[in-house]
Amino acid sequence: MRYDSITEAIGNTPLVRIDPAVHGLRHIDLYAKLEMLNPFGSVKDRAAWNMARPGLADAAERGATVVELSSGNTAKALALLAGMHGLRFKSVTNRMRVPEIKELLLLLGAEIEELPGQSECLDPTDTEDPLTRFHQALAGDGSAYLHTDQYFNPRNTEAHAAGTGPEIVKDLDGRAPDWFIACVGTAGSSTGVARALREQDPGVRVVGLVAHKSDFIPGIRTIDEVHQVGLFDPATYDTMESVTADEAIDGMLTLIRRCGLLAGPTGGAAYHGAVRHLRAMDAQLAASGTADRRTAVFIVCDRAESYLSYVRQRRPELLGRPPRKNSTRALTDAEVQAEAQVVNTDDALRWIADGQPRPLVIDLRGPRAYTALHIDGSVNIVDELFDELVRGGLPFSKRQPVLLACPVGEKSARYAALLTRMGHPDVRSLSGGIVAWRDAGAPLVRD
Repeated sequence: MRYDSITEAIGNTPLVRIDPAVHGLRHIDLYAKLEMLNPFGSVKDRAAWNMARPGLADAAERGATVVELSSGNTAKALALLAGMHGLRFKSVTNRMRVPEIKELLLLLGAEIEELPGQSECLDPTDTEDPLTRFHQALAGDGSAYLHTDQYFNPRNTEAHAAGTGPEIVKDLDGRAPDWFIACVGTAGSSTGVARALREQDPGVRVVGLVAHKSDFIPGIRTIDEVHQVGLFDPATYDTMESVTADEAIDGMLTLIRRCGLLAGPTGGAAYHGAVRHLRAMDAQLAASGTADRRTAVFIVCDRAESYLSYVRQRRPELLGRPPRKNSTRALTDAEVQAEAQVVNTDDALRWIADGQPRPLVIDLRGPRAYTALHIDGSVNIVDELFDELVRGGLPFSKRQPVLLACPVGEKSARYAALLTRMGHPDVRSLSGGIVAWRDAGAPLVRD
């Protein structure tokens, strides 16, 4: 197979049947679309090339810099494409959470600018968010940038409506699958593939997978975050389901160890979510006595090698290291419910006003959200940093009462349960988090 440019190798990725002995579905054939075999290593190669291609010649003529709000695979693909055309690339994000990706981007010659935005997905209605203001500046006349704009650019979706979706139909002998299970990030691949499949068969059922609210899975948004993405349309999906980080890693291990697919955690989440959803469908088919086989497809977005630090942080035993001490991830939901001391807004207000000594209020949210609105007198310790402090032991005296607050009360409850287990007698979690505090009309201040 001979090409004149590496970009010609983008697309036409294999569709591989997963051995039924692995997933256990008796009436459904499950297929993996191996987007990790694109030349730059991910499903984002398609969108990056489709978004950048129309503007590259003009950008090269005026010496523009390619720029994208991305901390992952889109940035990686665009950095390579920019370099091929003699252009610089700049990645703008609120936080680079995977060290390997950051190091790889630097190796590719990318410039990285981390701004204190509330999310990597900018909100165009929030004129105070630094990422939103950056976006508005890029859109101005005479901009020195080629902004590919993955969260709002329809060419992101079109790359999959014209490529990925039709390829699936072709490889299934001209038929659309009965189910398409998709992790939702920018929503470009899920929306585009769903559109192409439903043009072939309007009855295709689409399952959208998001990260659990208290978890981080690279490349996947939480249900709150996806609503900030311009390409996201809830009507695309017949159902939305969440996946935890542990489930994503379990799915990744199955694909690697049982199927020979070097999938990353996003592919693992897609596999785990697909099998979980399809088990009920498989049982219904078995009960009906049908002899017809159904088909389902999920996408393996990228490869495992870029996420070893992610695995090391969450499941160190998989890499031959001892389990993490003092980790909330070791607690089951039942243990959290049983051991966490939780207080509602009214009780928290009285405790802050009358407590002897007064409780130390720790806000676990990001600095931008804290700056916007927070409980008066609270201390901001971002949850990742707080996690590091707890791993080293109790980060404050046992004599100090503590009230923990996070966005909706999930992370703070896990930390309250863990610290109680570690011997701290009076750590409580704010029920419903800052959202419930705000909705109750309790006072908040702004820096």
